[in-house]
Amino acid sequence: MSGEAGVTTGGAVDPRLLEILVCPVTKGPLRYDRERGELVSEKAGLAYPIRDGIPIMLPEEARKLD
Repeated sequence: MSGEAGVTTGGAVDPRLLEILVCPVTKGPLRYDRERGELVSEKAGLAYPIRDGIPIMLPEEARKLD
């Protein structure tokens, strides 16, 4: 699986993909929270889930940060 775009062995997000992804709301940078399996947009106050190694970049699927 390691050759497919976006997915690496073990289901983690490919670091190359993380370099180009931005928050769909703010167009700002995202921080990868490995422990929670989320991409966090501090500016938008949202955390986007990663399911089966695929970031779900839909604001309606994101968790609001406290």
